[in-house]
Order: sequence, then C-alpha cells, then structure tokens
Amino acid sequence: MAKKQQSMYRSVMEVASRDCAVLREASTVREALDYIRERGISEKIIYFYVLDEEKHLIGVIPTRRLLTAELERPIREVMIKKVISIPEDATILDAHELLARYKYLALPVVDKERKLIGTVDVGMFLEEKFMVPTKTRMDEVFETIGFRVSQVRGASPFRAFRFRFPWLLSTIAGGLLCAVLTSIYNVTLEQSLILAFFLTLVLGLGESVSMQSMTVTIQALRSTHPTLKWYLRSFWHEAGTALLLGAASGLLVGLVVFLWRSALNEALVIGGGILLSMTGACLFGLSIPALLHALRLDPKIAAGPLTLAVADICTIVFYFGLASLLL
Repeated sequence: MAKKQQSMYRSVMEVASRDCAVLREASTVREALDYIRERGISEKIIYFYVLDEEKHLIGVIPTRRLLTAELERPIREVMIKKVISIPEDATILDAHELLARYKYLALPVVDKERKLIGTVDVGMFLEEKFMVPTKTRMDEVFETIGFRVSQVRGASPFRAFRFRFPWLLSTIAGGLLCAVLTSIYNVTLEQSLILAFFLTLVLGLGESVSMQSMTVTIQALRSTHPTLKWYLRSFWHEAGTALLLGAASGLLVGLVVFLWRSALNEALVIGGGILLSMTGACLFGLSIPALLHALRLDPKIAAGPLTLAVADICTIVFYFGLASLLL
C-alpha cells in the first residue's frame, strides 16, 4: 500500500501520452476534418485541443461537437475556451484529483507557457481496459479514481486536517452566530423559560432533516447531471416533503407541550418553529450540495458543515422570531 501511495507522487509526465490531437484556431471545421482524415487519429482520442500560432493551448473541442458543427465555421467559434489543464510539474495524484473533480475523460498537460506537451486520460489510471458504454459505468470510473485520491490523501492525518478543517470553520462560525442570536432574544427567553427546554429538540430536528435531504441529494448528484430544470423539480418535491415532515413533527411536539404545560401560545411557537425550521433545513439540504457541485467543490466533505451551520442559524431566527411575535 505504501509503495502504491508513493508512486502517486511521481511526475504526471511519466504516464502522460505524447500523442495529442491538435487543431489550429484559424482552421475551419471542414479543414480540420480533412486534416484529421489525412493524418489519422488514435482510437483513444476524445478531445481535440486547439492551439494558436505560437502553439499555446487556447481551447478544446469534444469529438461530438466537432463532427456536428457547420463545416464553414472557424474552429475558434466552435471550441470551448475554458480549458482545465494539468501543469507539467503536477503529480499523478494531482491528475487523479482533477479527473475525479471535473469528470472529464482526458485532460491536457501544459508547460509554464501553456504549450501542450501531453495528455492523460482515465484509462491510464485503471487496471482494466477502459470502455464507457453507459453513464453508470462513467460514474463508477470516476468514483474509483476519487476513492484512490481519498486513500492517498488520507495517508497523512495532517493532509486530512488541511482538507477538512476549513469547512468545519463554517460550523464554528455558525455556532457563534447562533449564540449571538440567542442572546438577542434573552428577554423572550426570560418571559417563557419553556422555550429553552425545547431549543435542543428544535435544533436537532432541523439538523436531522437537513442531513436526510443532503444525503439524498448527494446520492442523486452521483447519477444525474444537475440542471436548473432538475433543481426546480427537486425543489418543489423537497418542499412538499419538508412541509409534511415539519407539520407532523410540529403538531406532535406542540401537542406534548400543551398537554404537559397547558401553555397554548408556547405550544404554537414551538410547533410553528419546528415547521418553519424543518422546511428551511430540508431545502438547504438540497440547495447547498447542488451549489457546491455546480462550483466544482466536493459535496461529501463541504456540504455537511455548511448545511448544518445554515440550518441552525435559520432555526434560531425562526424559533425566537416567532416567539417574539406570539408571546
């Protein structure tokens, strides 16, 4: 295992392929296709990389886009200008991490002047021959690469600390903000001490439902490409579920409060606070992982601390805000 981890820190150039499929930005699609037919390409070519006159990497074209583009269109209009690349001094581990994060089948390797010097593809990092007949197989491939990255990254406790601690700062900040917000409502707490008895329960319900929603969302993001349509459909579905969960929990706890303390207003505040906090927490459990995924960040590491922090803050605001209105 240690030998395998050590090999991950070798230079990416040791495994990079020098067989790069390049096109010139000044060419048209027709000229590019003619050039490809004359030169021939490897069966592994997935992307074509576009170079300027100084041979700097300035764009990338997936094979499908090239084949379906209008023949007279210039390559510069067809290419994708934002290119994710690997620097030549990167390690094999860095290449693993970039492939897993962006879920590209191949990435270019560039020197300090952004000149193309090689490519790496996911097939280089798998023990078996690489074929991708379905999206499910694609997800398995990137999951395997991501797992290897996490294994190596986890080899050192300090590495794991550096990767995870920054996200825990959001939980610390959220907890401190909750303390400040609670102190603002100290008069409300003094008027009705029963609110303090149930604060832990209300926070716990909000956190629990946010974690449920977050787990379901992260699982869904592994097998689907999130779009605005997907998000809106998931949002309305989650909103309906959240309202039912919040209403059932709020009604149950509110009934217990009323029967125990014979306090109708407090029962309404606690039950209503549960309804609002669980609804908000459920929606945050959907939205935060989706946003992190859109920003190319790892939801498995970052979503938990962020979701819980936001859910706690909103729970405090809903709970004591409702109390200040009704009590």
